Amino acid sequence: MSASAFVAKVPAVESVVGDLRDQFDSAAKLGVPAHITILFPFMPPEEITPGVLQQAQEALSVVPSFVFSLGEIGRFPTTTYLLPAPASPFVALTTALVRRFPAFRPYGGEHREIVPHLTVAHGDPSHAKVAAAELEWRLGASPLVQTECTSVALLENSSGRWDEMHVFPLPSAGVL
Repeated sequence: MSASAFVAKVPAVESVVGDLRDQFDSAAKLGVPAHITILFPFMPPEEITPGVLQQAQEALSVVPSFVFSLGEIGRFPTTTYLLPAPASPFVALTTALVRRFPAFRPYGGEHREIVPHLTVAHGDPSHAKVAAAELEWRLGASPLVQTECTSVALLENSSGRWDEMHVFPLPSAGVL
């Protein structure tokens, strides 16, 4: 089944979490880069037209580019992740897309709250625990990861692997 997702790619954190994601997050093996999910699931790739891309760009343009850091570890029962600070711009991006495309709810509507996060390990509680311990050590031994979100990528999976379909630049902070 084909799928698509809006994500904020975070290449600045790959050196810290890349090998852990390869080991403990099956999405990494399918071509998904280190990212913070903005909206998943979205419509099947074959239904995404130039008009849909334009509507998405308009929706995302309400949030200017922003700086954020990744230094706090979070946990769901089978997942270890990094929390972005601040989280509010990511929530604003998700909210803007859901307003424009109300048929597509974050995580299919399974969760009430939007919790922006960068998944490091997912699927197995013991793997998540091991990844959290290793991640805690790594974060203590390296400087805080700080980067800028200047765009949102639309990824698609119609072949069994995730590929970038389109990139939506965010306006510069001084432009709005």
